[in-house]
Amino acid sequence: MLGLQLATDPRWVNIVEANIEEILTDHAWCEQKAASNAIYIIVNNSDKVELVTEMLRIAREELEHFEQVHEVIKKRGLVLGRERKDDYVGELVKFMKKDGSRNDALIERLLFAAMIEARSCERFKVLSTNISDPELAQFYRELMISEAGHYTAFLKFARQYSESIDVDKRWKEWIAFEASIITKYGNKETVHG
Repeated sequence: MLGLQLATDPRWVNIVEANIEEILTDHAWCEQKAASNAIYIIVNNSDKVELVTEMLRIAREELEHFEQVHEVIKKRGLVLGRERKDDYVGELVKFMKKDGSRNDALIERLLFAAMIEARSCERFKVLSTNISDPELAQFYRELMISEAGHYTAFLKFARQYSESIDVDKRWKEWIAFEASIITKYGNKETVHG
């Protein structure tokens, strides 16, 4: 699915179900960070009209997801906890190439975002098909579809705007790197943990 080399073990959902408040809090903050990432791309690439237009749409959608998760939290009598560090995303940040042109930095940022969206989409699918709570199963199914759209948008723009990077080759490197680290994750009640 989505080119990922390793699938999430469905038993991860058992960990999630043991602490729904934690997964929902982590998920809410993931949505906030995704919105911030889209805004970051806009700020650093304001001359690219089509990109800005799409990133504005994605930022709004991610904030809507943040709000939706917050509503689920409130409806269940839970509380949105503090923002958490995401070790998985931290490892992806370290993999991003930091040298090169401004255009190279844009392509790396788009591939970084595509990678996170791909794994998030995959995790939401696992949740939607394995969680025992029907309301959360439907909620995560809807979000899975949205995340898949974001994933394809980021990859599309990486290919569209690349000036010197072989995007398909670099994407394969991202996929291989992600496969090398994902085995450490899937044992915590967080979206990427």
